[in-house]
Amino acid sequence: MLPVALNLTSMIEGAGPVVQAVIILLTIASIASWTAWLAISIDLAGRRRALQAALAKLADQTSLKFPVPAGSPDLDLLIAAVRRELDLSRGTSDRQGQLDRLALTFERIEAAAGRRVAGIGWIGTVGATTPFIGLFGTVWGIMNSFIGISQAHTTNLAVVAPGIAEALLTTAMGLIAAIPAVIFYNLLTRSLNAFRGTLGDAAATLLQIVSRDMSLGSGGD
Repeated sequence: MLPVALNLTSMIEGAGPVVQAVIILLTIASIASWTAWLAISIDLAGRRRALQAALAKLADQTSLKFPVPAGSPDLDLLIAAVRRELDLSRGTSDRQGQLDRLALTFERIEAAAGRRVAGIGWIGTVGATTPFIGLFGTVWGIMNSFIGISQAHTTNLAVVAPGIAEALLTTAMGLIAAIPAVIFYNLLTRSLNAFRGTLGDAAATLLQIVSRDMSLGSGGD
């Protein structure tokens, strides 16, 4: 068991203002990354489930002139893009041009869907920067420890150890904040890619339906 002078609470209380500020910053960053990961995970999982359920019904759809299954805001966005393009292109006979424009619109919607997931970039920043912030606190704390040694004119372990321990605490805090953030970033990136893949499947299905409508001469009306 650590001596009283070296327990966690006393090390934080005995640290200098700069080291304490670093510890507070790292704690806030860690809490924020955990919160963002939980919120984004729940949001992405819910949106993907809704999209998959709507896509399963859409796969049985033979034409857009029939009511389209609802329940997914992301699918509704794709369908709205189809309706708008068909309205703007009404009266034209360039079917391939319409399909090409729809494909480009769907690509933009898929890209925008990724950008709307706020927080993933923040988590990546936490994972990349907090080790260096912790290292800064360590360097600062060790510098102060050396100053204390020179003022005390002794290298006695009882004098040196508390300052070094306080300094190294920020490195540990930086790693505690960074390691989960890197894991969260990778998990969320995979979840976002899976969601965008499902959105791409929905876009491809809609294109097939629109193409079928055009071949039958219905135009989705």
